[in-house]
Amino acid sequence: MLSGGRALDLEKGTPVNDWWADLPRLTSYKKNEWLPYRTQKPEALLERIIKASSNEGDTVLDPFCGCGTAVAVAEKLGRRWIGIDITHLAIAVVKERLKRNFPEIQFKVVGEPKDLAGAKALATQNRYQFQWWALSLVGARPYGGGGKKGKKGKKGADTGIDGFYYFNDGGTTKKAVVSVKSGKVGVSQIRELNAVVEREKAEMGFFLTLEPATRPMIEEAAKNGDFKDSFGSKYPKTQIFTIEELFSGKEPDAPQKLPVFSLNTTACNAAASGRK
Repeated sequence: MLSGGRALDLEKGTPVNDWWADLPRLTSYKKNEWLPYRTQKPEALLERIIKASSNEGDTVLDPFCGCGTAVAVAEKLGRRWIGIDITHLAIAVVKERLKRNFPEIQFKVVGEPKDLAGAKALATQNRYQFQWWALSLVGARPYGGGGKKGKKGKKGADTGIDGFYYFNDGGTTKKAVVSVKSGKVGVSQIRELNAVVEREKAEMGFFLTLEPATRPMIEEAAKNGDFKDSFGSKYPKTQIFTIEELFSGKEPDAPQKLPVFSLNTTACNAAASGRK
């Protein structure tokens, strides 16, 4: 009997308990689910919640979508969805997760720059948001964007590093240092990037700029020569990308890119420190 003298209809099944002991611990994830978010929840938990509270075709709203677990599960279960977050870094994580899990997916992102004017406006409003957004255009991980700092990236003293681009070279994780500039640029910044690449024992360096690159910058980048991978293929060691070029579809000339936020943490740390 239930409160109020109502009878419990057992033919409809056993009522769901409010203690879900059969789900994995909230700090335990399947290998292909792991992203560097401290508040990340297992997909199994979100799947149960969404199934219990909606039907196929319904819309799921996650106004603090973080790394996108809720929207990814909603897509898997045939729900429509809306995900909202305050940072371009979080949106970049969600976009990559959806594209990786659902290669044919189509979705619209509202609030990120769609043209050069929008990119300049973002750079004026918040240079860190511009930096994180620009890194997402080449699939780079923000400096400090792993582990406990996964959602925030790193702010602070300028080390000459804004992000890392990880790629596979014969089964080994290797990296390119990425520098992002939203103001005036010159040849000295290419020399600085080359020095950082050397210091960090990186294989390549990518320079992302809102302003057009000058001829001396392009010539200085060419002087740095090529990176030769384990198969003998050559790639320009220093590469310059304007935001306008990235809007037009230009991509890094590098070996197979690895996923930004689902990389094995040990492999990333080893690559970031120059270890093999």
